[in-house]
Amino acid sequence: MPNRIYNFSAGPAVLPVEVLAEARDNLLSLGDTGIGIMEHSHRGKAYMALHEEAEALCRELAGIPSNYHVLFLQGGASLQFSMVPMNLLKSGLTADYLITGAWSQKAAIEARRCGTVHVACTSEDRNFCYIPKGCTWSAAPAYAHFTSNNTIFGTQFAKAPDAPANVPLICDASSDIFSRPLEISKYALIYAGAQKNLGPSGVTLVIIRDDLVERGPKELATMLQYRTYAEDHSLYNTPPTFGIYVMGLIFKWIKKQGGLAGVERANRDKAGKLYRHLDSGGLFRPTADADSRSMMNVTFVTGDASLDEKFVGVAKKAGLDGLKGHRSVGGMRASLYNAFPPAGVDALLEAMRDFEAKSA
Repeated sequence: MPNRIYNFSAGPAVLPVEVLAEARDNLLSLGDTGIGIMEHSHRGKAYMALHEEAEALCRELAGIPSNYHVLFLQGGASLQFSMVPMNLLKSGLTADYLITGAWSQKAAIEARRCGTVHVACTSEDRNFCYIPKGCTWSAAPAYAHFTSNNTIFGTQFAKAPDAPANVPLICDASSDIFSRPLEISKYALIYAGAQKNLGPSGVTLVIIRDDLVERGPKELATMLQYRTYAEDHSLYNTPPTFGIYVMGLIFKWIKKQGGLAGVERANRDKAGKLYRHLDSGGLFRPTADADSRSMMNVTFVTGDASLDEKFVGVAKKAGLDGLKGHRSVGGMRASLYNAFPPAGVDALLEAMRDFEAKSA
């Protein structure tokens, strides 16, 4: 496709070209309906078929058991920071939060509006460059919450933490959802904004166990209760229909890549190639500890802010966009989500080697 460059943006992020092409073709008319995908009624048969297919594919890919609901919501992960404690954390109860970056910090702030927050672990002492090895749990947590991948700081949990027995484990998986296989039964609730790995911004995937749906107080505003969406198949109000449609296309694309195991292999290959160069002793070095590094967001610096800025400019001119790191870390951040092509990593490595040679 013309004018396509390598997009390293942390989100909204790169999507598969074949998915974009199919969505483009259905903008004016979904199949032979004569009505574009964004114009179809969410109650009509044409859209309902896509809605149901998206849920079925989601369940198939992740192996989601029948005692879990798959919900398509709005408000992003940031609204889930509030909905989770509103539904599950009553006054007088305590929730345990694992603080490994800015987003888990924000989630904990919202939880404190509803009850007590206990910090089970934190890596704030070293600017969140690592995942803590263990947790100190409170006596009887209502739930345990963690963020599986830290977009800003380039760290990722290698596996889900082991919460105390019978304590619901809740995960914000916004930036690594469906990048690897999931053991769904270990979680009580998983939520993720779609704009990293699953589709456009504006739709949020929530996978929630039945018992948590019913735990929320019925006095909550209707639109803030999980049961509202569970009872109405995510159709209580008009859902983000285009986003759900694209999400369905992404699910099909993931299935063609070999499912979650297939995309994990590809993601490990892409990130591994970049980390090997960063560990080679050249100009660039990674910022995250080796045992905590993210497959999705590779953060690195030269150690000289002016050189970092210069490299970002050189890379952009070479068609490598979105590499500037977050201000909390500085340097560069290469986001290598599911749809990011391996050739883009090769192009980045070529630019890095050339820059190193000229800066020697």
